[in-house]
Amino acid sequence: MDNKTDLRARAKLIRKGLDISYVSKNIVDLIRQNKTYHQAQNVMIFYPMKYEINLLSLMDDKKSFYLPKVYNDDLLVCPFKKGDELKISKFRVYEPDSCPVSPEVLDLIFVPALMADKYGYRLGYGKGFYDRFLSKYPDITTIIPISAELVIEKLPSEAFDRKVDEIIAC
Repeated sequence: MDNKTDLRARAKLIRKGLDISYVSKNIVDLIRQNKTYHQAQNVMIFYPMKYEINLLSLMDDKKSFYLPKVYNDDLLVCPFKKGDELKISKFRVYEPDSCPVSPEVLDLIFVPALMADKYGYRLGYGKGFYDRFLSKYPDITTIIPISAELVIEKLPSEAFDRKVDEIIAC
Protein backbone atom coordinates (compact mmCIF):
# COMPACT_ATOMS: atom_id res chain seq x y z
CA MET A 1 0.00 0.00 0.00
CA ASP A 2 1.26 3.48 -0.87
CA ASN A 3 1.92 5.95 1.91
CA LYS A 4 -0.08 9.15 2.25
CA THR A 5 2.63 11.32 0.68
CA ASP A 6 2.74 9.14 -2.45
CA LEU A 7 -1.05 9.00 -2.63
CA ARG A 8 -1.29 12.81 -2.38
CA ALA A 9 1.12 13.18 -5.31
CA ARG A 10 -0.84 10.58 -7.31
CA ALA A 11 -4.18 12.26 -6.54
CA LYS A 12 -2.88 15.69 -7.58
CA LEU A 13 -1.63 14.23 -10.87
CA ILE A 14 -4.98 12.53 -11.56
CA ARG A 15 -6.91 15.72 -10.74
CA LYS A 16 -4.87 17.73 -13.24
CA GLY A 17 -6.15 15.43 -15.99
CA LEU A 18 -9.83 15.77 -15.09
CA ASP A 19 -12.38 18.07 -16.65
CA ILE A 20 -13.16 19.49 -13.23
CA SER A 21 -15.99 21.73 -14.48
CA TYR A 22 -17.78 18.73 -15.98
CA VAL A 23 -17.20 16.58 -12.87
CA SER A 24 -18.31 19.42 -10.58
CA LYS A 25 -21.54 19.95 -12.52
CA ASN A 26 -22.38 16.24 -12.37
CA ILE A 27 -21.60 16.04 -8.66
CA VAL A 28 -23.76 19.09 -7.94
CA ASP A 29 -26.59 17.39 -9.86
CA LEU A 30 -26.16 14.26 -7.70
CA ILE A 31 -26.05 16.35 -4.52
CA ARG A 32 -29.33 18.03 -5.46
CA GLN A 33 -30.92 14.55 -5.68
CA ASN A 34 -29.47 13.50 -2.31
CA LYS A 35 -31.93 13.05 0.59
CA THR A 36 -29.44 14.26 3.21
CA TYR A 37 -28.82 17.46 1.27
CA HIS A 38 -32.56 18.02 0.77
CA GLN A 39 -33.18 17.82 4.51
CA ALA A 40 -30.25 20.08 5.48
CA GLN A 41 -30.80 23.81 5.97
CA ASN A 42 -27.33 24.91 7.17
CA VAL A 43 -24.59 23.61 4.93
CA MET A 44 -20.85 24.13 5.02
CA ILE A 45 -19.17 23.90 1.64
CA PHE A 46 -15.57 24.74 0.75
CA TYR A 47 -14.24 27.32 -1.66
CA PRO A 48 -12.53 25.29 -4.41
CA MET A 49 -8.83 25.46 -4.98
CA LYS A 50 -7.46 24.72 -8.43
CA TYR A 51 -8.56 21.23 -9.59
CA GLU A 52 -11.05 20.84 -6.69
CA ILE A 53 -14.74 20.07 -7.00
CA ASN A 54 -16.66 23.33 -7.24
CA LEU A 55 -19.87 23.35 -5.19
CA LEU A 56 -20.54 27.09 -5.39
CA SER A 57 -23.53 26.66 -7.71
CA LEU A 58 -25.34 25.02 -4.77
CA MET A 59 -25.61 28.52 -3.35
CA ASP A 60 -28.54 29.09 -5.72
CA ASP A 61 -30.53 26.71 -3.48
CA LYS A 62 -32.67 27.96 -0.62
CA LYS A 63 -30.30 27.08 2.21
CA SER A 64 -27.88 28.91 4.48
CA PHE A 65 -24.27 28.36 3.48
CA TYR A 66 -21.03 28.56 5.41
CA LEU A 67 -17.36 28.39 4.52
CA PRO A 68 -14.49 27.26 6.73
CA LYS A 69 -11.83 29.67 7.89
CA VAL A 70 -8.52 28.57 9.40
CA TYR A 71 -7.57 30.14 12.72
CA ASN A 72 -4.39 28.73 14.30
CA ASP A 73 -5.04 24.95 14.29
CA ASP A 74 -8.81 25.22 14.10
CA LEU A 75 -11.49 25.55 11.45
CA LEU A 76 -14.05 28.25 12.09
CA VAL A 77 -17.53 28.21 10.54
CA CYS A 78 -18.39 31.49 8.81
CA PRO A 79 -21.67 32.49 7.10
CA PHE A 80 -21.28 33.05 3.37
CA LYS A 81 -23.60 34.50 0.74
CA LYS A 82 -23.01 35.16 -2.94
CA GLY A 83 -21.15 38.42 -3.31
CA ASP A 84 -19.57 38.34 0.16
CA GLU A 85 -15.96 39.41 0.29
CA LEU A 86 -13.30 36.71 0.50
CA LYS A 87 -9.67 36.96 1.55
CA ILE A 88 -6.76 34.74 0.60
CA SER A 89 -5.38 32.81 3.57
CA LYS A 90 -1.78 31.85 4.25
CA PHE A 91 -2.63 28.51 2.61
CA ARG A 92 -3.73 30.38 -0.55
CA VAL A 93 -7.37 29.45 0.02
CA TYR A 94 -10.23 31.93 -0.28
CA GLU A 95 -11.88 32.42 3.10
CA PRO A 96 -14.84 34.52 4.26
CA ASP A 97 -14.40 37.76 6.14
CA SER A 98 -17.58 37.22 8.18
CA CYS A 99 -17.66 36.53 11.92
CA PRO A 100 -17.68 32.84 12.86
CA VAL A 101 -20.71 31.11 14.33
CA SER A 102 -21.09 27.98 16.45
CA PRO A 103 -20.50 24.84 14.36
CA GLU A 104 -23.55 23.28 16.02
CA VAL A 105 -25.72 25.30 13.63
CA LEU A 106 -24.59 23.01 10.77
CA ASP A 107 -26.70 20.14 9.46
CA LEU A 108 -24.24 19.06 6.78
CA ILE A 109 -20.57 19.51 5.94
CA PHE A 110 -19.10 18.89 2.51
CA VAL A 111 -15.53 17.81 3.18
CA PRO A 112 -12.83 18.33 0.54
CA ALA A 113 -10.53 15.42 -0.26
CA LEU A 114 -7.67 14.62 -2.56
CA MET A 115 -8.71 10.97 -2.45
CA ALA A 116 -11.22 8.80 -0.58
CA ASP A 117 -11.72 5.12 0.06
CA LYS A 118 -14.79 2.91 0.04
CA TYR A 119 -14.89 2.92 3.85
CA GLY A 120 -15.37 6.69 4.17
CA TYR A 121 -11.80 7.70 4.92
CA ARG A 122 -10.33 10.67 3.11
CA LEU A 123 -6.92 11.90 2.19
CA GLY A 124 -6.58 15.62 2.79
CA TYR A 125 -3.65 17.95 2.38
CA GLY A 126 -2.00 16.71 5.57
CA LYS A 127 -2.60 19.54 8.03
CA GLY A 128 -5.40 17.76 9.93
CA PHE A 129 -7.83 20.70 10.09
CA TYR A 130 -10.90 18.70 9.09
CA ASP A 131 -10.00 15.66 11.21
CA ARG A 132 -9.65 17.83 14.32
CA PHE A 133 -12.86 19.69 13.50
CA LEU A 134 -14.89 16.56 12.77
CA SER A 135 -13.70 14.87 15.97
CA LYS A 136 -15.20 17.78 17.96
CA TYR A 137 -18.54 17.64 16.08
CA PRO A 138 -19.20 13.96 15.28
CA ASP A 139 -22.98 14.41 15.06
CA ILE A 140 -22.87 16.69 12.01
CA THR A 141 -23.43 14.72 8.81
CA THR A 142 -20.47 14.70 6.40
CA ILE A 143 -20.21 14.07 2.67
CA ILE A 144 -17.16 13.98 0.41
CA PRO A 145 -17.85 15.17 -3.16
CA ILE A 146 -15.16 13.63 -5.36
CA SER A 147 -14.36 12.36 -8.81
CA ALA A 148 -14.83 8.59 -9.10
CA GLU A 149 -11.22 8.31 -10.35
CA LEU A 150 -10.07 9.37 -6.88
CA VAL A 151 -11.97 6.74 -4.91
CA ILE A 152 -9.79 3.73 -4.12
CA GLU A 153 -10.37 0.51 -2.22
CA LYS A 154 -8.48 1.41 0.98
CA LEU A 155 -6.44 4.35 2.21
CA PRO A 156 -3.91 4.08 5.00
CA SER A 157 -5.58 5.46 8.12
CA GLU A 158 -4.48 6.44 11.58
CA ALA A 159 -6.32 6.81 14.89
CA PHE A 160 -6.92 10.54 14.35
CA ASP A 161 -8.44 10.11 10.86
CA ARG A 162 -12.20 10.67 10.81
CA LYS A 163 -14.57 8.80 8.51
CA VAL A 164 -17.30 10.64 6.65
CA ASP A 165 -20.89 9.51 6.42
CA GLU A 166 -21.18 9.44 2.65
CA ILE A 167 -19.22 9.83 -0.56
CA ILE A 168 -20.79 11.32 -3.69
CA ALA A 169 -18.62 10.36 -6.64
CA CYS A 170 -19.04 10.84 -10.34
